[in-house]
Amino acid sequence: MIEFSHVSKAYPDGTLAVDEFSAIIPSHHFTVFVGSSGCGKTTLLRMVNRMVDPTSGKVLIDDVDVATDDPVKLRRRIGYVMQNGGLLPHRSVQDNIALVPVLEGAGKLTARTRAGELMELVGLDRSLATRYPHQLSGGQQQRVGVARALAADPNILLMDEPFGAVDPLVRRELQTELIRIQSELGKTIIFVTHDIDEALLLGDDIVILSEGGQIAQQGTGADILAHPADDFVQQFLGLDAGSRRLRVEAVDGVDVVVDAHGRAAGVLAGNAR
Repeated sequence: MIEFSHVSKAYPDGTLAVDEFSAIIPSHHFTVFVGSSGCGKTTLLRMVNRMVDPTSGKVLIDDVDVATDDPVKLRRRIGYVMQNGGLLPHRSVQDNIALVPVLEGAGKLTARTRAGELMELVGLDRSLATRYPHQLSGGQQQRVGVARALAADPNILLMDEPFGAVDPLVRRELQTELIRIQSELGKTIIFVTHDIDEALLLGDDIVILSEGGQIAQQGTGADILAHPADDFVQQFLGLDAGSRRLRVEAVDGVDVVVDAHGRAAGVLAGNAR
């Protein structure tokens, strides 16, 4: 379990990125922090592995304050996936994935064997093991980033807009793969995004943030859609524009789901031809 206890972060220029944020992230849940740029979501994420230290308050993992832990050791126990992959360009795919296990004392052969297993887990062909990051597509690089984050078998996985730099089709593939991986591994995941559709697709629990890391609403996607807390949440969800107010229309005998503007959003299960 991860607990944020009244954490704030102020920078020397006077910017207050996060102001008195408190929340509990349940173990083995997929929690999404979603909000506009500058709302503090990435700052909160990086407090967990001490890439950012709070100005005040505490972050606890299983009731232990992360501030009492060595930052390097802490980061090696927590998986971290960035938007650009963060791969080392001079290392092969297998050696990027094997990096943390090797640093933790695993033999190179053992670590590379583990890397091959993780490549299969994230949907990468083992033939790519000896390639370098510049020889991979953006989607492949992100898969390597996920595999590397899982290499030390961490209980916690932090993901900072990991799919934001790939095209929509690849992004959907990566989202689907992540849902599958989480169903198999059951990690405690905090995922940061500015995309509410991505949050609704992935999150067991969704935390909608406003400026200063204030929680506008927290809950399941279904609960938030059914009972938005205020006008800000309604607007963020797109409910005010009618894009999520759906109805069913019959089109040549097929039940098509359309939005308030009459644009097709899908078909009901069992009706697709």
